[in-house]
Amino acid sequence: MVFLPYKVECKTSLSKNQQYIFCSNHFSYFDIVAMGLNPFNTIFVGKTSLNRIPLFGWMYSKLHITVNRKKLRSKYSSYLKSKNAIDEGKSLAIFPEGGIVCDIPPKLMSFKDGAFRLAIEKKIPIVPVSIKNTWKIMPPNKFLLHCGKVHLIIHEKIDTNQLKEEDVEALKQKTFQIIEGGL
Repeated sequence: MVFLPYKVECKTSLSKNQQYIFCSNHFSYFDIVAMGLNPFNTIFVGKTSLNRIPLFGWMYSKLHITVNRKKLRSKYSSYLKSKNAIDEGKSLAIFPEGGIVCDIPPKLMSFKDGAFRLAIEKKIPIVPVSIKNTWKIMPPNKFLLHCGKVHLIIHEKIDTNQLKEEDVEALKQKTFQIIEGGL
């Protein structure tokens, strides 16, 4: 819709009959648009402050799972909604940094645990995704577009079937390293 060139590079084979948790870096609001290039129908898990964006925010809150990261009850509720979405056969798109928190992209910040706990609990694969150039196209916390090419790299999926709760940190670090390597 914004007429920017893009490239989607998929380094794994994914089945339309399986659920996944797509985890991506988050340096720009344009990352949400870029994750829309993902060929899978996914439910996004994102912060409630997106609801304030005219029209987009209303649609986002009706179609996706929102979370207020400052409220424990909201975090728990979004976790339950995410589990239900998976049970209904949907995949999730999560930005595990928990928002646009980096001042100097493309430097990844530490990941939150939620996506990885959910993947292990539900025994569904994590699919790391590196999104390149969006911080140049739409700088963080600005709504001004610049020319550039969006590059989405969908990395090899990470199986969670044999993992247990104590493996959350290792899974989180492995995902972090893969996404960082793609940047």
